[in-house]
Amino acid sequence: MSDGQYIDVNGLKTYYEVHGEGEPLLLMHGGFCTVETFARQTPDFAAKYQVIVPERRGHGRTPDVEGPITYEAMAQDTIGLMQALGLPVADIVGYSDGGNTALVMALERPDIVRKMVCLGANFHYNGMAPVAVQVMEHATPDSFYPSLINKYKEVSPDGPDHLPIVFEKIMRMWREEPALTAHDLGRIQAPTLIIVGDRDWVAMDHTVEMYESIPNAQLCVIPGATHGAPFEKAPLVNQIVLDFLGS
Repeated sequence: MSDGQYIDVNGLKTYYEVHGEGEPLLLMHGGFCTVETFARQTPDFAAKYQVIVPERRGHGRTPDVEGPITYEAMAQDTIGLMQALGLPVADIVGYSDGGNTALVMALERPDIVRKMVCLGANFHYNGMAPVAVQVMEHATPDSFYPSLINKYKEVSPDGPDHLPIVFEKIMRMWREEPALTAHDLGRIQAPTLIIVGDRDWVAMDHTVEMYESIPNAQLCVIPGATHGAPFEKAPLVNQIVLDFLGS
C-alpha cells in the first residue's frame, strides 16, 4: 500500500493512493466522496490488482479549481492522471458520479478502458428516482449527508469555508448533467457491468435502458440495497465485480 501522494495533472494537484500489485484498476468515487468511501472495496480488489484511487477536483484532498465541476472535466482529469502515471489502459470501477465519469471516458477514449463497472450510475440527469430528486431539491451544505460533508471540511485543502461553493457546483452538475443519450451509449466498446440496488437513487427503468443500450453490457440488481449497495452488500458486490473483471 502506498501513502497518499499528489501528482500534477494539467495543473491540477491531484491526490491519489495506490494499493496492491498487478494489472491497473482505477477506482472512482462518487460525489462528495473520498478514498475512504472505498474502505470495504480496496483491500479485496488490491489482493488481485494494482488499485489506483484518485480524488477528483473539488473532492477530498484534491483542491477545487476555477469554473464549473462537470463530468467532462472530471473525465479529462482522469484521462490526464492515467497519462501522468504511465497507464496506457486500465479497468475502471466507478461508483455514482465516478460511474458517470467513466461513461464519458469510455466514449471519448475507448482505447484506455479495458473493462468498466458502473455502480449506481446514470447516463442522464432525468434518470434519478423521485426520492433522489426530493433529496437534491432540499439539500443544503448543512443537511446533506453529514458524514460526507464533515469529511470534506476535515481534509479539503480549500478549507471548510469553501464548502458552499463546491456544494453548489456539484448540485448544478446533478441538475443539468449527465446528458448522454441511448445512441451515445451504443458507441461504448468496453465490456460493461452495471450494478444497481433494487432501491437505488437511480430509477430502475433508466438503469435497464443503460443496460440495453451498451452493446456488451451485463446487468446486476442487488436485492435489498439502496444507492449504497457497494457498502451495504460489500462482500457480494466485490465478488461480482472481481468475477466480471477476471472473466
